[in-house]
Amino acid sequence: METAEANYLGVWGNRIGFGQSPALLVIDFLKAYTIEGAPLYAPGVVDAVARTPRLLQEARANGIPVIHTRILYLAKDCADGGIWVKKAPVMKAMVEGNVLAEFCDGVEPKDGELVVVKQYASAFFGTSLASYLHARGIDTVVLSGCSTSGCIRASAVDAVQHGFRTIVVRDCVGDRHPDPHEANLFDIDSKYGDVVSLEEAIAALSRRGSNSAPGAD
Repeated sequence: METAEANYLGVWGNRIGFGQSPALLVIDFLKAYTIEGAPLYAPGVVDAVARTPRLLQEARANGIPVIHTRILYLAKDCADGGIWVKKAPVMKAMVEGNVLAEFCDGVEPKDGELVVVKQYASAFFGTSLASYLHARGIDTVVLSGCSTSGCIRASAVDAVQHGFRTIVVRDCVGDRHPDPHEANLFDIDSKYGDVVSLEEAIAALSRRGSNSAPGAD
């Protein structure tokens, strides 16, 4: 049987590239994924968190908007999570006051950086994120965070559907197992956006820093 790469060749995998005005989206880097022994603990996320400060530093140094997301349920018994928390009750840890719902050390939002609170996988579903980005003239979203097979994939699909060039930084996303991690990166790179290395992302953000976010504050 031929490889997936050979099967997709010439059909999927076109490169979209960076536009002129990128924003960095840091998705759900929460302690639930990095505290060993927690149900959602994911070694791949631990590694991704450790690599992401370089990406954040580059974005901030070049005036590129940084947006963070977190899952947080506000209703009794996490009812605002709807069917998803019935399918995945482990997500009920994402409530105020639970240490698992806090941002990971080293990748926390800085003062003035937008934090988008969401209840589902996609950073765009049920939030004002797309409107916020369009209003700032953003044409490219650079994704880091977790998990690759969940909130990263869902956000990547929604990002392209909202009209954004979608870039996923391979080194700065993670999952609990390498198989779904790699499979979802393959799918994203084939159909929805470009998967790039940390070094590629840093170089692109540096080149585009002066062009970023027309109309920004």
